Amino acid sequence: MNIRCARAEDVVGMQQANLFNLPENYHIRLWIYHIITWPQLSYVVEDSKGRIVGYVLAKIEEESEDKPLEIHGHINSISVLRGYRRLGLAKKLMLLSQEAMASVYKARYVSLHVRETNKAAIGLYRDTLGFEVADVEKGYYADGEDAYMMRLNLETEP
Repeated sequence: MNIRCARAEDVVGMQQANLFNLPENYHIRLWIYHIITWPQLSYVVEDSKGRIVGYVLAKIEEESEDKPLEIHGHINSISVLRGYRRLGLAKKLMLLSQEAMASVYKARYVSLHVRETNKAAIGLYRDTLGFEVADVEKGYYADGEDAYMMRLNLETEP
C-alpha cells in the first residue's frame, strides 16, 4: 500500500472509491478545486497495481470579513474500499490530513459530518481519533438523514 498526496489526475479513481461506498458524491470540479487549493490536505491510498482504494478529501475554512471564524479544517469525504478495511488506512489518511491542517495552515480544529447511522465511522472518529459530537444537523443528507457534526481540536505549534 502506498499513501500519498492526491493529485488532479486521481479524481476519477477517488470518485470511483466514493461511489462504491457512499450515497453522496461531489461534482468533479469540487474534487479538483480542493486538490488544487489545499494540495497538502487530501490523500489517496494505492494498491500494488496503482489503483486507488481509499482517499480523504479535505479543505480549510478560513476567516473572511463577512464570516469571522477560527481557521479550521474540514473533512469533506473519506472512503476505503471494503476489501481494504480494517488495515488502519482510514486512520492513517485522517492523521495525515489533520497533521497538515495544523502544521501548514495553523488550523485550530477539524470538523466533519457523519450519518447518525454510520456506527463504524463514528467509532473511528470518536473512539480512535478523539472527535466529539459538537452538534446534530437535522436532515443534512439528501435522503433526510441527520448528521452528527463532529469536531477535534488540533495541536498547533506557536
